[in-house]
Amino acid sequence: MDDFLFSDEPHDVAEPQEVGRWKVIIVDDEPEVHAVTKLALSDFEFQKKKLEFISAYSGEEAKKVIVEHADAAIVLLDVVMESDDAGLQVARFIRETAKNNHIRIILRTGQPGQAPERQVIVNYDINDYKSKTELTAQKLFTVVMSSLRSYRDILAIEQSRQGLEKIICASRDIFAAHSIEHFIQGVLQQLTSLLGTVDEAMYATSLVASNAATTQNSQLVVFTGRGEFEKSEGKPISEVLTEEQLNACQEALKQKGIVYKDNYLFAYCSSEYNHSSMLFVSGIPEFLTETQKHLIEIFAQNVQLAYENVQLQAEIEDTQQELVYRLSEALEQRSTETGNHVKRVSHICYALAKGYGLSNRECDLIRIAAPLHDVGKVGIPDAILNKPAKLDDGEWNVMKTHTDKGFQILKDSRREIVNAGAIIARDHHEKWDGSGYPKGKKGEEIHVFGRIVALADVYDALRHNRCYKPAWEISEVQAEISNQSGKHFDPKLVSIFNSIVDELEKILELYPDH
Repeated sequence: MDDFLFSDEPHDVAEPQEVGRWKVIIVDDEPEVHAVTKLALSDFEFQKKKLEFISAYSGEEAKKVIVEHADAAIVLLDVVMESDDAGLQVARFIRETAKNNHIRIILRTGQPGQAPERQVIVNYDINDYKSKTELTAQKLFTVVMSSLRSYRDILAIEQSRQGLEKIICASRDIFAAHSIEHFIQGVLQQLTSLLGTVDEAMYATSLVASNAATTQNSQLVVFTGRGEFEKSEGKPISEVLTEEQLNACQEALKQKGIVYKDNYLFAYCSSEYNHSSMLFVSGIPEFLTETQKHLIEIFAQNVQLAYENVQLQAEIEDTQQELVYRLSEALEQRSTETGNHVKRVSHICYALAKGYGLSNRECDLIRIAAPLHDVGKVGIPDAILNKPAKLDDGEWNVMKTHTDKGFQILKDSRREIVNAGAIIARDHHEKWDGSGYPKGKKGEEIHVFGRIVALADVYDALRHNRCYKPAWEISEVQAEISNQSGKHFDPKLVSIFNSIVDELEKILELYPDH
């Protein structure tokens, strides 16, 4: 072990505040190597983080440690341990089995002849190769420093990739329930990659329900966060920030700019709508370049606009749904006894679609489009639509045309919701056994949207008063729907209906007839 040399350079006296540690795995069958390595690097520090050492004394033990500490930055790996190539097998395990391409592998050997450097570099994905005889304390310091810089940059690239993936997913699946949350998390991750390392981040915004311009005194609440702020969503920033941080936040709001402190920043986010929003990031590098500051400024200017674009899409969806409800309810007013029928059918369909296993997008689509199921009744005379007695054959034939009339009104739209409404209007009176109308489709020939709306429509109609009948008790309705399994209704849907009937009854209570 005399081959290891140590410099007499003085240790740093100042002890900066730590914001985490870099994990270094030492793999060697000689305990002295572990002790000397830790001593040589005892005062090592990079980006205000010290080193945390994890020891393994054989190739097999190293493999377990690699799996348990997948976030390790460096592995100092001996070649010859329980076998002449134990270290090389560990290197192969790291890249091929553990699929860890981030960790930097520094191969150390006391017997270079047994593992020639050129051959090892060609055949194994390692990042450096050192003979123990040449690895002085200074050279060990240098190789660890360069390896950590590489590891930091690799993590930044990976975080950027993950952030971009989140943003792409959010824009692709914009109607998903948490798309805005995913989008903002991706944005925060992009900021992390921009700065290199970030320990905590928070995005706070004023209440977005208000369309009025906000002032610097508007109440900001945490929209999403990382690190310490991960569980602070919905809380006012006054409850989650220190007094010093709050002062910096107010300064950024007042200046409508970016305020940098020792290891954190507040960036004011503005847009055409001028919502007061703020990015808080801690754990940033002590010295930011002018380029980094310029990029942060551009980022802050654009992040709010991007956020509001996503929110605008959600607003468009809400507007579409409200228009569908209002138009459907206007139609239902021709039949004065139906009240909240369209809203109930909408939510009943959503619950049945969820139980049936449809995707989130399909569930949302049927929820929004279901109120259009009877739009064709606009073409049915009032005398038939509101007749209190049983319809005669001629009148019944006229009534049945509402399915095709609805389909003709809604078909060939470029809008997904309207096209779904057309399918529902056409198929919601088809029956599983083929005895329905207008086409006499059977089984899975009937679109699943039509099958779901058929059951929801009948369930709601039976449970409420109509001009031609009083409301049925729930036990009677369940018996009738179960009796129609395989006849009128899809048997799988009937089973789902019976399993969630209590949930469906609560929907009826929420939207009673006026």
